[in-house]
Amino acid sequence: MNTIDLHMHSQYSIDGEFSVKELCEQANHNGLRVMAIADHNSTRAYHDVTDTKGVQLIPAIELDCTFQGHDFHLLGYGINPEAKEYAEIEKDIITQEQQASAQRLALLREHLHIYIDEEELKRRSFHGIYVAETICEIAMEDARNKDNPHMKPYYFGGARSDNPYVNFYWDYCSQGKVAYVPIHYMSMEKAIALYHSQHALAVLAHPGNNVKEDAALLEALLKLPFNGIEVYSSYHTPEQIAYYKQAALQHNLLITCGSDFHGKTKPSVTMGKCHMPKEEEEMLYTQLQANGLCK
Repeated sequence: MNTIDLHMHSQYSIDGEFSVKELCEQANHNGLRVMAIADHNSTRAYHDVTDTKGVQLIPAIELDCTFQGHDFHLLGYGINPEAKEYAEIEKDIITQEQQASAQRLALLREHLHIYIDEEELKRRSFHGIYVAETICEIAMEDARNKDNPHMKPYYFGGARSDNPYVNFYWDYCSQGKVAYVPIHYMSMEKAIALYHSQHALAVLAHPGNNVKEDAALLEALLKLPFNGIEVYSSYHTPEQIAYYKQAALQHNLLITCGSDFHGKTKPSVTMGKCHMPKEEEEMLYTQLQANGLCK
């Protein structure tokens, strides 16, 4: 387990389970000394902070953005949570997601032939947004879906049962999949510039999920003024860690770690389990101190 975890989500992410208070309590219980709540396109978690239980909390966010037609996540550390730009971004994306929800559900029904209790879906949805993870959760509760070949991999013992809800998202609702509904995000260049205007660090999140060792795409990305790469992620294989660590070292970028802890949507992801060796974690701590992000 690591004592630094720079990537977790609260209830202000539409797929997060826990309150800010609960995250701080869990961080203390898990022995973290530094944490960052990096909600999707929202800084509202930082309005709720009263007691971090002795854990140093770095103001952060995870922005959705695009580069060369691909969707990416960009982490920002040391941001100003009160900056009006973040509230504007969140409002715009919520509106788009609300408009996309009915289409997303219709596409899943059309292609997967699943049964969904729509009233229950409305009840559990944040801001009226039907996210894939909640759709999967409700579908799995309906016994009529248990023999559906599209759903079997997500039930206990199935090939995708380790993180069933988010795997359902990646398999059916992510970019290029059958129930993908485009959302218009800001460009990667603009997102980096926004962070840098606040003297915050711009870090490419879990590239193994998005870049997938596409050397040409990574080369193009790293021409942008990133400050770091989330090399140590709960998603990355040892081979991916080595690949992105080499890229970070070659470009003199900060090597960070993050679990991407959400709670029930990613049950195999544990807060603090980032797989970063202790000596590298100490180097990261020193670099965070040098950037004024922790004491």
